[in-house]
Amino acid sequence: MSDASTSSLRLSPLPHGLRGRPVVLCILDGVGLGRRDDGDAVARANTPCLDRLLAERPHCALAAHGTAVGLPGDGDMGNSEVGHNALGSGRVFQQGASLVDAALASGSAFGETWRWLTAEGTLHLIGLLSDGNVHSHAAHLHALIRRAAADGVARVRVHVLTDGRDVEERSALRYLEPLEALLIELSEDGRDYRVASGGGRMRITMDRYEADWGMVQRGWDCHVRGQGRPFPSASEAVRALYDADPKVNDQWLPAFVIVDEAGAPVGPIRDGDGVLLFNFRGDRAIELSKALEGRDVPIDRGDAPAVRFAGMMQYDGDEQVPRRFLVDPPAIDRTVGRYLAANGRTTFAVSETQKYGHVTYFFNGNRSGYLDPERERYVCVPSRDQPFEQIPEMEAAAVTDAAIEAIRSGDWDHVRLNLANGDMVGHTGDFDATVRAMEVVDACVARLVTATEAAGGVLLVTADHGNADDMVQRDKKTGAIRRGTSGAPVPRTSHSLNPVPFVLVDPSGRWVLDPPADPGLANVGATLLTLCGLTPPADYRPSLVRPREDR
Repeated sequence: MSDASTSSLRLSPLPHGLRGRPVVLCILDGVGLGRRDDGDAVARANTPCLDRLLAERPHCALAAHGTAVGLPGDGDMGNSEVGHNALGSGRVFQQGASLVDAALASGSAFGETWRWLTAEGTLHLIGLLSDGNVHSHAAHLHALIRRAAADGVARVRVHVLTDGRDVEERSALRYLEPLEALLIELSEDGRDYRVASGGGRMRITMDRYEADWGMVQRGWDCHVRGQGRPFPSASEAVRALYDADPKVNDQWLPAFVIVDEAGAPVGPIRDGDGVLLFNFRGDRAIELSKALEGRDVPIDRGDAPAVRFAGMMQYDGDEQVPRRFLVDPPAIDRTVGRYLAANGRTTFAVSETQKYGHVTYFFNGNRSGYLDPERERYVCVPSRDQPFEQIPEMEAAAVTDAAIEAIRSGDWDHVRLNLANGDMVGHTGDFDATVRAMEVVDACVARLVTATEAAGGVLLVTADHGNADDMVQRDKKTGAIRRGTSGAPVPRTSHSLNPVPFVLVDPSGRWVLDPPADPGLANVGATLLTLCGLTPPADYRPSLVRPREDR
């Protein structure tokens, strides 16, 4: 869906807006408002700046999960994709999980592209196997398999990516065993349905933002070529890999392939096969999609098979990746970025590689590239290729340096940045490393406060979802921390359901925090437009701030 014309994007000016002074949005990725107990790395960190802001500056809590960001239900964790969509769109759009749920239930997913995929050869299904509902959902996979059986597909092979990030660290068998049971159940009347290969999501296949094409190469070799450690079944593979390394979690399981009694892989991808990537979220699906579509990618595809490939959704509308898909993605139009550019405001956005697409592509309504090259500048600071628990500082200082240079320049009406540490280090499950990460983030926020105040601007500090604020497993009824046999808390690597902070740092005192009754991330869009001196569109969620009436 294309945006409206520039003329129709014109907004009425507001007399109190900041012109010539920056409106800074600092997104603390994965930093929610937790219980402030032993499972809360944010609370356990030494964060004098954030503590002072929450004690002295106007602030409120924003909903960042569930229906507030377009997910099916309030038990669904928020994530960086939907969080940045909400921040940048000013409204709540139904997101991938909700759209796929509806399309599978109505049958609309099983249209022409599905028939094309299943016309001949083996149907291969590749994706993340869990119910985290961030990139995929196991129930979607089961629905696809059952539909394939109903439609007479004779041969199905599933290539699983184990999670351990959006769900518990070692929960792969919880999803593999029911999947294997379903495949056995349906392998009758001439059908042959099996798991063919697998591996951990952070080890193979699911790279993003071209940070590590080696992951995609390992995934290609595993799924397409059938290369990996051989096992008679996926569940046996996981048990053996757990036993071989008691510290490894599902994110990092090495590639494995399922072999027959003669030791041959049961499901390499061949000419004439159909391949569906059943993940609905785009960032970690784009690179494999390009490889399977035969686009120019920096991996060794060798004698690549000629396949019919589709995605669950289209992952990049600008680049048309993939060309074929089952479910239309959310049509997000009239974003904050569009309005700012159409009304003559300038924008600077920066993050490191791991979250660069979030402050650009996702913030801009799932559109890659510049919205207006004359009025925007995007900067990507390269992330280091090391385990994040070993480098909890990540590139936060360099990202902050770039943002401060932009603030001081006077060239930009809006500056936004993402500090990735709370999320990326939080996902490792390493509590102490996450505490250190939060201390680094706090120091960066302190520098941003000083720079924004010196420039006469306004700083908004918020987050896209929780993570570092709840790093332990809890009793579902009481919320008590679950502890292992040693007495130590059982780690949690997934996002939390906690709200996130929203802090207004306005040294001039011109602005009053005035949130509606149910504030969420989508309210930030109108807030940015208001501070930039523009009347928000009528269908945007209300601004969180208003000008002080006595000034």
